[in-house]
Amino acid sequence: MKCNLYSITKPHDGIDIFIKHYQKQCQQFNTQLCIHDTHNAHIAHAQKISEKSAQQAYSKVLTPYISEGKNIALHPAGKAVDSLEFAALLQNNNQINFFIAGAYGFEESFIKKCIAISLSPMIFSHQIVKIILCEQIYRALSIINHHPYHK
Repeated sequence: MKCNLYSITKPHDGIDIFIKHYQKQCQQFNTQLCIHDTHNAHIAHAQKISEKSAQQAYSKVLTPYISEGKNIALHPAGKAVDSLEFAALLQNNNQINFFIAGAYGFEESFIKKCIAISLSPMIFSHQIVKIILCEQIYRALSIINHHPYHK
């Protein structure tokens, strides 16, 4: 399986050690966890203009990565799932794409192309969300493969 995590953010060296740890852990389940950080001048400019402009810029950058596989967007109004439900979302898929928006969230039109889930009603920085999501992907794979990590 291949899990792509697309995030509207600049790469951050401080979290690499955590991300690399979960990427390595996922390999034992024959899963490639790929991180794609996306931030460009167009997004930076749009975020200074308005929330709507920023959301449109996020959609423009991320829409090409929506595939026929399973597409999951993190969204505050998305369905709250526990680890077992999250594992069920990953099961029996060859490719899953996860999307993390920028500070202004996603446009409704982008959300409609995905399964929207919420990791928590709390707000986290992009760096923390990426670590949490990577850990939950590893946990889900552990559940699916009956590995003791989940206990």
